[in-house]
Amino acid sequence: MGASERARELAALREDLARAGYIAEPSLAAALLLMQELERPLLLEGDAGVGKTEVAKVLASIRRTRLIRLQCYEGLDAHSAMYEWNYQRQLLAIKLLEQDARSIAQKEEDIFSERYLLKRPLLQAISGDTAQVLLIDEIDRADEAFEAYLLELLSDFQLSIPELGTVHASSRPLVVITSNGTRELSDALRRRCLYQYIEYPDYEKELAIVLRKAPGVGEELARQIVVFVQAIRGMDLGKKPGIAETLDWAAALLRLGISVIDVDGADRIMESLSTLIKTRDDRAAFPREVVARLAAAC
Repeated sequence: MGASERARELAALREDLARAGYIAEPSLAAALLLMQELERPLLLEGDAGVGKTEVAKVLASIRRTRLIRLQCYEGLDAHSAMYEWNYQRQLLAIKLLEQDARSIAQKEEDIFSERYLLKRPLLQAISGDTAQVLLIDEIDRADEAFEAYLLELLSDFQLSIPELGTVHASSRPLVVITSNGTRELSDALRRRCLYQYIEYPDYEKELAIVLRKAPGVGEELARQIVVFVQAIRGMDLGKKPGIAETLDWAAALLRLGISVIDVDGADRIMESLSTLIKTRDDRAAFPREVVARLAAAC
């Protein structure tokens, strides 16, 4: 493939993402193309709120396929992520099979068949007839044992079920893995993935997002919103506002009838800070004089 053809593909993908509501940098678009061509998972790292999860959502949208999401958490085990047996139906079936003349082995084979299998996200993702998007969200919240368990799926796109054997993917899903960096991921996981770090958006990108996602906000107010939020992100806060908070704040300003950000409106702006500032300690950093100073800079 020539350089010009590759550039056209990247431009087309960025346009598709933009139409779906996601403004992507060229490096992210390139990573998404490679993940599809190489059939490799894509690991996205970055602070909470920078739009990592949204990548998987818009990818499923532009490919017109299903999004399967596995939300990770502390204590997540393999069965919750892959499969469980429908024990209630199995017990009922065992009761009905008491008078069956077949051997115990034949009865067990019937009880542990796919009709009693409850497919969880990982098994669902490799069982589809067409390639689906699998989002493994916030992998850093799960423990290292679960992360190690994922390696079979990410290496060979297969899962082992003791009662049924190895299940191979009918079609390989497009796998997006996100991490907020709360713990270090293993080298084994990183080796199996393509990688992209997502930063907070710069001024131009965030302005484009606000104008696209909050159409009721005029261009001048959108500009002021982005300047204000980006100034907040430069402060020493425990939880910096993400893109979602920017959009929530824009909606709150419209709701409060605020059409311009200035010093005179500092008191009303303070009423809206619950959409931007999400911890008690951070809220203490925004007395009226700080809000007025930030507003004046807009």
